Amino acid sequence: MFWRKKPEDAAIAVTMDDFFFQQYLPNTLVTKKRGSEDRLTYSKHIAGPFGKLCLNDITSRKVNDWRNKQIEKGLKNSTINKHIDFLMNIIKLAYVWGYLEDQLHVKIDVRKLPIGNYTQKFLSDTEIRRLLTGCKQSPHPYLYLAIKALLLTGARVGELRNARWSDIDAQKRIWTVPVSKSGRSREIFLSTESLDTLMEVRRKSIRLGTSDLPEGYVFTNPRTRTKYDSFYAAWYKVVRAEGLEDVRIHDLRHTYASILINNEVSIYEVQRLLGHSNVTMTQRYAHLLRGKLHEKTELVSKAIEAPWS
Repeated sequence: MFWRKKPEDAAIAVTMDDFFFQQYLPNTLVTKKRGSEDRLTYSKHIAGPFGKLCLNDITSRKVNDWRNKQIEKGLKNSTINKHIDFLMNIIKLAYVWGYLEDQLHVKIDVRKLPIGNYTQKFLSDTEIRRLLTGCKQSPHPYLYLAIKALLLTGARVGELRNARWSDIDAQKRIWTVPVSKSGRSREIFLSTESLDTLMEVRRKSIRLGTSDLPEGYVFTNPRTRTKYDSFYAAWYKVVRAEGLEDVRIHDLRHTYASILINNEVSIYEVQRLLGHSNVTMTQRYAHLLRGKLHEKTELVSKAIEAPWS
């Protein structure tokens, strides 16, 4: 049991931002050694989706959608779990201090993600065909083209959702990401097939009556007339139907990298194509080179074989 405060001035409909900045943060800056990190985490990951909501309006569905968007962005499971714990702690304190009538931290049903056993998933040719076939059959107007574009470019799903037509230079076959995950602009080099896929998106956008103007989003939701918040719901239905539940959208980026490595593209070229700020991040794919490196050693054997044969 815990003692629950009932402040006389507690607002009936206090927003998450109001509670966090006026109540939670001043307290945590005093009681926690690294309280300033809470402010950064909140501003970066929680304020956007929840800040303007009244505390009572936060639901299981909204929290699960937020978790799923973090999965799409490629955040580590352990990081997402920490964000979930942080959000639940804020909500729990709001209840303890009397700013919530209901124990939302108990009622909200959000599954935390497994950690420790996740390994990078690289889709086989068969899995890619199954996935694309399933996406093509989806009623979602853009899922097939979006997933195909991710496979062909190695782009992050957030980069795809935020892409505007002005970012695509069809003549040079360059897609410019104004601000990437690293905080810097980067270029995505488009193959003929990936450019054709984006042009098919444009043709479909015209048919659906969404904008193909330079300032328009490449993937514009025909219902809301703005960019998609997420492809996760449609994606999950497809991978479940195809028996590919262990595949995450971010695994498409891993698959893109693995195809490059297996076709003898150097680790430094892969780094550039993925937009990694340093080669250390690309080294996670180095194990894929082992078979190729064994093949390369045979070149030396053949070169020096003649003198003593």
